[in-house]
Amino acid sequence: MLHRRNFLKDAAVLTAAATAIPLSNEMKPVWAQAPSDRLRMGCIGVGSMGRGDAHGFNGLCDIVAICDLDEDYGLARTINSGLGKRDANGQVIKPDTYKDYRRVLERDDIDVVTVVTPDHWHVKIAIEALQAGKHVFCQKPLTLTLEENKLIRKACDRYGKTFQVGTQQRSQYNQFAKAALMVRAGLLGEIKKITCDIGGSPTSGDIPKMDPPANFDWNTYLGQAPYTDFLGQGDFLSRNNRDNRFGQTRCHYEFRWWYEYSGGKFTDWGAHHIDCALWSLDMLKDGMGPTSINPIVAEHPVPFKDGYPTVTNRYNTSHNFDIQLMFPNGMEMRVVSHSPDGNGILFEGTKGKMHVSRGRIKGKPIEELAPDAFSQADFDGLYNGKPFEGHKNNFIRCIREGGKPVSDVWSHVKAMNCCHLSGIAARLGRKIEWDPVKEEIINDAHAATFAAREQRKGFEIPRDF
Repeated sequence: MLHRRNFLKDAAVLTAAATAIPLSNEMKPVWAQAPSDRLRMGCIGVGSMGRGDAHGFNGLCDIVAICDLDEDYGLARTINSGLGKRDANGQVIKPDTYKDYRRVLERDDIDVVTVVTPDHWHVKIAIEALQAGKHVFCQKPLTLTLEENKLIRKACDRYGKTFQVGTQQRSQYNQFAKAALMVRAGLLGEIKKITCDIGGSPTSGDIPKMDPPANFDWNTYLGQAPYTDFLGQGDFLSRNNRDNRFGQTRCHYEFRWWYEYSGGKFTDWGAHHIDCALWSLDMLKDGMGPTSINPIVAEHPVPFKDGYPTVTNRYNTSHNFDIQLMFPNGMEMRVVSHSPDGNGILFEGTKGKMHVSRGRIKGKPIEELAPDAFSQADFDGLYNGKPFEGHKNNFIRCIREGGKPVSDVWSHVKAMNCCHLSGIAARLGRKIEWDPVKEEIINDAHAATFAAREQRKGFEIPRDF
């Protein structure tokens, strides 16, 4: 049996380990493995989603560290939740706790990290984790800007570690995976139009200024974003709400509704539905992408000037939109906040229509699909030849065996280009043009400035690699 450290440190030994360590189609639970063979994980960001991801990995890895800027919301709610590493008797040893993610990355005994922070921290932490020799599982949306798409792809090329994006819809067997096989098999004919219903962002009233909670590092939370006042009201003030999802604030779950830290629904659900739509068409390769992005409808809950909100104490991401993306082959994609079919993806082809969501697939093509239309090998093909299994299982398998996970960085950032471009067009309220080969906004100097953001001193993303 190879020692854990020996086969995790470089890609060449990873490949050799695939033959040295036989693996069944189902991953062994961590407590069934020898201690020397266990992957050790640090979880960076353990709010609602991060806590869930940590528990999802708890049977696959030894969780030895958790990290969160908010001692009450993240660390205190997680430390007693059953996470940890197993001793020789299978008893759980609680993970160490940190507020500074750099303390997790500097530990040589940690092989893999999860990054489940607000979006504007994803790429900085992920790149630094790769530089520290860690494998990375990062939640969607992976990036905040078009520039970050290029940076994270460059880092993955440079450091060669296994990196899985948390777009778990690619791993939904009876919904999105089956839809992808149907589209790729031509059962809908040539796809002429795709509608991605991703919902609209919520709106808010004026949110008052307040002091940050005592055990929450607000300055570090802001990271690369400009320093601003802490805002909060409603259930957030009591801090008794399980996920703080209903209290209006600038942080925790509500960060999504501020362009300073996220992209609203364009990057939240767009990272799922736009991704799966283009994945189904196998249109996430180099040089592929839209050539024009036109905001047919783009309403925001606050006034905008030159693409920036002029009100600072209310949610500012778009709540009502219909964005048209045109591709070189004539295919049209509409990214909308509302549609008759509801949340999901509507494929319209020359042979029929099909709507897929997390709950079901509907349409004549699926009604006519033979039970044996696709083999298990077909589904495994979507997993780059690996067995079709859970999203997190696939990540762990790729660390051990080598190979590309089902939701890799290179394909995901192509979808994220579309998400970010939709947001930029909506913010500006005008059509923009995109060169999918050079990956640049063209013929609009002001729109091109939205490809990157100025980063606050001390929180810059690494570029020298």
